[in-house]
Amino acid sequence: MRPKKTRWIKCDPGERCFIPQGKSVDTPGGVSLTIDEFEAVRLADLEGLTQEKVALQMNVHRSTISRILESAHKKIADALVNIKAIKIEGGCCRIVE
Repeated sequence: MRPKKTRWIKCDPGERCFIPQGKSVDTPGGVSLTIDEFEAVRLADLEGLTQEKVALQMNVHRSTISRILESAHKKIADALVNIKAIKIEGGCCRIVE
C-alpha cells in the first residue's frame, strides 16, 4: 500500500466534537471524521468549490478528493440517521496559510 500524500488544509478544526442531545462523547459507536475529510466537506459543500478546485487546494489528485468526500458523506449520514456523535481527529494533513 502506498503511503498517503500529505493533504493541505486551511481550516484547523481544533478539538471539535458534535454530540447529540442526551449522548456523551464516550458513548460507543460514534463516528470519527478525519481532518482531511472535514476540510474536503468544508470546501466542496460549504464553499461550493468543484472537486478539481478542492484537489488543487489540498494538494492531492481529484480522484482522491472524490474518495475522501464519499467516505465523509457516509460517516456524516450514519451519524445523523443513527444519532451518533461525530469527532474530528487524525488524518495526514498540514495546515497552510
